[in-house]
Amino acid sequence: MATDLAAYRASSNEQARIADLFRLIPPGGERALDIGARDGYLAKLLAERYREVIALDLERPAIDHPGVYPVKGNAAKLEFPDRHFDVVLCAEVLEHIPPDILPTVCHEITRVSRGAIVIGVPYRQDLRCGRTTCSSCGRTNPPWGHVNSFDESRLQSLFHDAKLETITYVGTTIEQTNPISAALLEFAGNPFGTWEQQEACVYCGSRIGAPRSRNQLQRLATRIASILDSLQSRFVRPRGNWIHALFRTAAAD
Repeated sequence: MATDLAAYRASSNEQARIADLFRLIPPGGERALDIGARDGYLAKLLAERYREVIALDLERPAIDHPGVYPVKGNAAKLEFPDRHFDVVLCAEVLEHIPPDILPTVCHEITRVSRGAIVIGVPYRQDLRCGRTTCSSCGRTNPPWGHVNSFDESRLQSLFHDAKLETITYVGTTIEQTNPISAALLEFAGNPFGTWEQQEACVYCGSRIGAPRSRNQLQRLATRIASILDSLQSRFVRPRGNWIHALFRTAAAD
């Protein structure tokens, strides 16, 4: 099922997330870079503050807006000079980056910034929750194609060449599971996964597909996992759903 981006952007949770990101973004300047631009929603908002906005994605975004320049590119090899942008915005992207190239991407973001870096990622996400089983290769996938989980210390280590200025949190969640429930749901084919996601299988690149029918033993496993997770939820403290961080590069000093 394709995500309705217009409806998604209009949701109260998404509007709160975007508002918080833009509270961290400096009020104006010459050039901004939006990494992972998708439909250009954030790039267009940046264009209200910056003279020139580069909207970058793996495929050239279809954006028609004065001041926004869509570009096909790879965040692991940004084809821009050092210290080129007043602000680099990277939201809902780093959780999708393969772990082996994640440090390279963060280094590139730091390299091209001459001022602010604004990062938005899920906070302390339990990647065992919402998993799916690819209908093509049969391997277990993380929810929404998220292959990285972040907290304050990990963000600081990834952007160690920049100075952390501000951290904020948006939304709340208690989503968390345990090894037993995760194993039981995997045995059952992960029936409660994020099957509506657009993201392809992180292993074979095929569409995730739909959950398979379960036999009686798998239904029992699902029921036990649900009970265990329900009991556990009574002891889980709420935490932020997203973490946003503002970094400053040395060039801004």
